[in-house]
Amino acid sequence: MLIQLKDIKKIYRIGGDLEVPVLKGISLQIEQGEYVALMGESGSGKSTLMNILGCLDRPSSGEYLFEGKDISRATNDERAMLRNKKIGFVFQNFNLLPRTSALENVIMPLTYTANGLSMKERLERGRAMLEKVGLKERMKHHPSQLSGGQQQRVAIARALINNPPVLFADEPTGNLDSQTSIEVMNMFTELNSREKITIILVTHSQETADCAKRVIRLADGMIKS
Repeated sequence: MLIQLKDIKKIYRIGGDLEVPVLKGISLQIEQGEYVALMGESGSGKSTLMNILGCLDRPSSGEYLFEGKDISRATNDERAMLRNKKIGFVFQNFNLLPRTSALENVIMPLTYTANGLSMKERLERGRAMLEKVGLKERMKHHPSQLSGGQQQRVAIARALINNPPVLFADEPTGNLDSQTSIEVMNMFTELNSREKITIILVTHSQETADCAKRVIRLADGMIKS
């Protein structure tokens, strides 16, 4: 079992007294190699759930097991190490460094996680990853010289540079036109089927969610279906 959540709750406190429950007892399991969409309207709790799954936030209560280890009780350093080695992130806004090339953006995570690799080895791995996402001819281009779809491909290559078993994608087509969205979603499908990467997709779009093999619908901080 890759991921197991048991009665996860998240409560935000405002002004010290007011408590706002965002997640109200989420329990679910995700196997290695699954392609899952977390779907819900704004305010449903899907982004908060993704942040907890991606070790960017902690639950207020409940148990989160990742590969059998209780992450809800892990230290900040342990959670950071898990993010760096086991989890890739793709965001709606790409989050690329504007003054660096596509290749430099892709290999940036290796600075923190692959101390044993030489710069030559890092560059070779980065080139191979960009070639995998169809950007062999764009490695030296800066983000401003790339289309939205190409920037998202760079972001996907960067997310996969450490060969993580799971990839989180938060509204990955939100800033893309319809044709480019299809191309990016086809890439996720291929990565899941060919590389067996677990993909957890957060979206409010039914069309995007339909690309996944399983859809978990959230409403008011609970799993609806």
